[in-house]
Amino acid sequence: QVQLVESGGGLVQPGGSLRLSCAASGFTFSNYHMSWYRQAPGKERELVATITSAGVMTNYADSVKGRFTISRDNAKNTVYLQMNSLKPEDTARYYCNAKNKYTGITFWGTGTLVTVSS
Repeated sequence: QVQLVESGGGLVQPGGSLRLSCAASGFTFSNYHMSWYRQAPGKERELVATITSAGVMTNYADSVKGRFTISRDNAKNTVYLQMNSLKPEDTARYYCNAKNKYTGITFWGTGTLVTVSS
């Protein structure tokens, strides 16, 4: 069955770094654009970063540009989010999203919690 399993979240001090991973299975990973979303308590889920199916193009929310980097390894069916210079406002649950580039079918992971606090 389809699975998106996020990992790498945790508690980090402001200015620190974390690397999130999302391991995919049960579908043809290379046919899917991959994204990271986040949802902070009491707020709506927001798009953080997207990478196209072949990894050629990326897009970022203005709030994370220059600090976060999305990448993927299609041989490992994994997408990553490198987060540097973390701020308290980056605190949220981070979700992995897969969207089929042909059909638009979408899958979600269950998320990994990132807390930025001193």
